[in-house]
Formats: sequence, structure tokens, C-alpha cells
Amino acid sequence: MTEVSYINPLSNEGRGIIRNYGDLNQIFKEDDSLIEICTHTANQKLSDDYIPKSYHDLALKRIQWAIEKKNNKNFTQAEFEFLTNDELYLQDVVTFHILCQAIAVQFNTGSRETRLFVQSQGTLILERLAKIPPMSRAEIIDDVLDEVKIDGSIKWKSLKDIVASKRLKLTDLLIDRGDIVLQQDDFLNRFADRFHDRSPDRMYSILIGDSVKEQILSRLVMQKTEEYIKRIKEMSSRIEIHPAIIKIGEELKEFIPDETGKYNQYYAGNGGIYGSVQAGKLNPDAFPPCIQETVNGVSSGGRNDAIVLLLTSFASYARLYPRIFASEENVKVSDMDPDLTITENEILPLIFDAADNCTPPLFEDQPQEKINIISKLGFGMHDRLDINHEGETKWYTPMSCEKIKIHLPNLCHPDKSCKGINNPLSCYGRKKFQLDNAQKE
Repeated sequence: MTEVSYINPLSNEGRGIIRNYGDLNQIFKEDDSLIEICTHTANQKLSDDYIPKSYHDLALKRIQWAIEKKNNKNFTQAEFEFLTNDELYLQDVVTFHILCQAIAVQFNTGSRETRLFVQSQGTLILERLAKIPPMSRAEIIDDVLDEVKIDGSIKWKSLKDIVASKRLKLTDLLIDRGDIVLQQDDFLNRFADRFHDRSPDRMYSILIGDSVKEQILSRLVMQKTEEYIKRIKEMSSRIEIHPAIIKIGEELKEFIPDETGKYNQYYAGNGGIYGSVQAGKLNPDAFPPCIQETVNGVSSGGRNDAIVLLLTSFASYARLYPRIFASEENVKVSDMDPDLTITENEILPLIFDAADNCTPPLFEDQPQEKINIISKLGFGMHDRLDINHEGETKWYTPMSCEKIKIHLPNLCHPDKSCKGINNPLSCYGRKKFQLDNAQKE
């Protein structure tokens, strides 16, 4: 029988495992039981490179799996098959809590690292459920759902994120008075007397599918994981963190970028005739004509859109993440600039100087546009950058050439560098590549 904690490490059972674990210093020691279980996992590749020998190794393997699963086109499940072995539930629960605490201490709650871990937990749950026989799977799903309910029910509003992600449609859910009806007993209690010519049990099977329950379960555990990490983050300022947790967190700070860097170099494109453009100091000589004119100052009429919409998005992406249009990642400014130093010292001064160059200076008669600039960087409607506000608004991507022609026609004066280009960021990448090559020669 699969343990509840194998699917939900935040369950009562999971918390009991943590309470009884003992000295955290032993997470760095070789664990014979862990090695035995991993080695005898069906279809697992056997090599010192693949088999974790300690809880510390298992924690890093979980993160490595998450990164490779997301980025490696040649990902091999057999290298991580032990992660779907339910005999590993004790070690897995301990490792989960170690990672939650280390991530909470080392990273911001909205950071790329935190999102990576939380999302990977949801993926891992679905993969584990898929390997459980159908009858046992239905039972374990109901057991987990019983624990994650809030006040005995699941409100549909708690799933707004998963609905927004399009992984689940609102029309897939059976909702009664704001509650999502998932379990058979609940369904029969609410609706059994409404069916006269059909079996209520049969209608339950038709209306509520297992895949919906699995998606909801996965999302709810992800949500609980996010909340758990936030609580640890808040507590970390008041309590002393175990040195072992701090050590793991510091190791993750180097490990995650190193592993991610194997697949994602933050390049503006994937090679081709003009090669790849790496994120780095802005080169004004490579700015396309519309950006050069904006930096030099725009007259009233087009000031607001030129500074707030065009320059803010262009400068931030050109400096921090020039490959945005070649990537499917959902990124934030702090993913590339964790302490916001680059944004504060390089990007905002460029934007504010351009605003001062306008006629009349933009902030003299419209000081609220500073708030709009902060908003377009993804930090909400505030007058200064604050990592705690990140995510309140979206980090806007650069305007296309087509939109510039429509909304800012006075800035669109193409030169030969614009040929075949549909976005000023692409033009910048090409010109910067050419200038860099010319300097090497």
C-alpha cells in the first residue's frame, strides 16, 4: 500500500516522519537503506553518477531531475527512476522538507528557484500516481484529498491558478455552492436523490474523472508547498536555522545556476547567421533607430508610450534576458538580477535620463509615470523597486515593430539594420553581434 506521505509530504504522516528523524547533521552521511532502495529500483541505471548515497545527494538529485526534466531534450528517466519508487517514501519526505527549508532561507518566495521546486513537486506527484495500480491509486487520491481539504471542502477559487494555466477547465469541475465535488461519498450525499432513472454511482464515474482529481490533488499540494515555504521564510528572521539547512541552501545557490546553465545560457536566439547574443552591459551604439530617438528625448504626444512601454521593456530585456522571444520560460526580473542591482544602477537610470530628455521632461508634469515604469518591470503599482512586490504586475515584453509603427510612428525611421526585423530587441541583438565581431577583428 502506497503511503499518503509519498504523494503529500506535508500530510500528518509526513510531519510525523520529520519529527522522528533526529539529528539533521546525518543528512550528509552515507545511508545504506537509501542506497539499497535506489539500487534495486526497477529500470534504474546503476552507476555512482546516478545513485544517491546520502540524503544530501538525494536532495540535489531531486533538483537535478527537475532541471533536466524541464530543459534536457535528451532527458533519461532511467537515471532518476528511484524518485518514483514508493519504498523511498521516508527518505523522500525528509528530503522534501530539507529542500523547502533550504530554499526558503536562501531564495525569495517568488524566485525562479522556488518556482522550479514547487512546479517539480506537482510533476513528481503526477508521475508517481501514474505508476500506482488503478484501484490503489483511487484510494490514495481520496486519502490525500481528505487531508488537503479546507474546512472539509475544496473551494473552486483555490484552483484559479490551475484554471488560468489551462491545465484544467472550469467546465471540467462539478461545483456545488462554491465547493468542488470530487469524492464519491460527497457526490452521493449531495446528488443521489436527484437521479431517478440512472445509477448515481454511474453518474459519478461519468461526471468526475480520475485525471481531474489527479490534477487538482497535484495543484493543491503545490499550493500547500508554496505556503509552507512562505511560512519558513517568515520564521527564519525570528529563529535560528540549523547549519545543515544553511549549507544545503548555499550549495543550491551555486548548483541550480550551474545545472540550468547547461541548457539555458540566456542567449537572444539560437545561433544562425548572426550567432547568439549574450546578456551583458547595454551597448548604445547597437540601439535601433527608434530606441536611439527615445533615449535622446521625445516631444509631448508620444512621451508616455515611448518611455513607459517601449524603452522600459526594451532596456530591461536587452540587459537582462535578450533571448525572451526564443524562450518559453516565464521569467521575472529577479531571476536574472536577484538583488536588483543591475536594474537599479543600469536600467532605471537609462530610462529616467531618457524621461528627463523629453520635451517637456516627462516626470515634471506626469510624476505618476515612474510608478507605471516600475509596474511594467513587474513590481506592481509602486514608486520604487521592492522584491516583495514582484509578480504583482507582469514584466512587459518589448513592443513589436508593427506596434511601434501604429502607436509611435514618429519614432519609426528604419535604417539598413532594421531589414528583416520585426522587433527592436532582435535588431539590437544583430547589431551588437556585428559590433562585437568587428572589435575582435
